Amino acid sequence: MSSVNQLLFAEAMLKGSAGLLLILIPGLTIKLLGLPRTANRFWPRMLGAILIGLAIASLLEGSLQAKSGLGLAGSIAINLSGIAVLGSLLILGRTTTAKRGRLVLWLVVAGLIVLACSNLPLQPEQIHSPPAITPAVHHRSGWR
Repeated sequence: MSSVNQLLFAEAMLKGSAGLLLILIPGLTIKLLGLPRTANRFWPRMLGAILIGLAIASLLEGSLQAKSGLGLAGSIAINLSGIAVLGSLLILGRTTTAKRGRLVLWLVVAGLIVLACSNLPLQPEQIHSPPAITPAVHHRSGWR
């Protein structure tokens, strides 16, 4: 398994397990992690669904050799945006007041930083971009 596939698999497992917990037991997950409580379980479950989708996209990208989809560049972008938003909220004090909750969120930020930094030193060809568009040739008329 290549280093790119290993990173995509690790991200899929982390995001998938968090997503499943948020979908199946959002109240207990929020309580155990010390995160801000919500009266409505809709948004935690929606976040869980998004995390499951990202996990599936990462698994597909790692298992399929196609050059399309989320890709490593997409994972880096998601991690950096998560770091920026969550880090800003923590610094500005706009998160939970529970010490355990702040600790968990800082650990999430640290984990995202580690994942993002471990993705960056890879070779540019490993962080693929969409395939170049090439002109199609119409076989009957011969036009391009």
